[in-house]
Amino acid sequence: MKHRIVHLLQKYFLNPPIKFLLAIGIAPPGYALLETIGRKTGKPRRTPVGDGRIGSQFWIVAEHGVKAGYVRNIQTNPRVRLKLREGVRVRWYNGTAHLLPEDDPRERQRWLATQLPSSAANARVVRLLGTRLLTVRINLDGLLSRGFGEASERDFKA
Repeated sequence: MKHRIVHLLQKYFLNPPIKFLLAIGIAPPGYALLETIGRKTGKPRRTPVGDGRIGSQFWIVAEHGVKAGYVRNIQTNPRVRLKLREGVRVRWYNGTAHLLPEDDPRERQRWLATQLPSSAANARVVRLLGTRLLTVRINLDGLLSRGFGEASERDFKA
């Protein structure tokens, strides 16, 4: 029941303004935009996530674990893109996602908060609203993705 309520809140009230800002090139501090390929449709799917970039890695603690649509998409195709803040600009990066069920997501959040103070507020929300926390690590390729939005098939080939 908690998952259903939180999902509806996120889908219709919390995520749309953040997605809009990121779509027009404004990255609110502490947020990034994750793009996966839909497991059924094959179309790009975008989800706001907490900014967890540490060097060439990006860390996410998925609130609903494998029940989250983006996590199921990653299980099918681990190639992803991230729209990340760089100063006042935002840029797309390619990467490969890895689900880490053996990792302690609460400890990962504590570690992230020490590395990225802006992630502390997001971590509190994830712990409050989360039902099945799961750590996701994305290894960034180090290359910028083509364009600002439209994915090409080449961007997602392993």
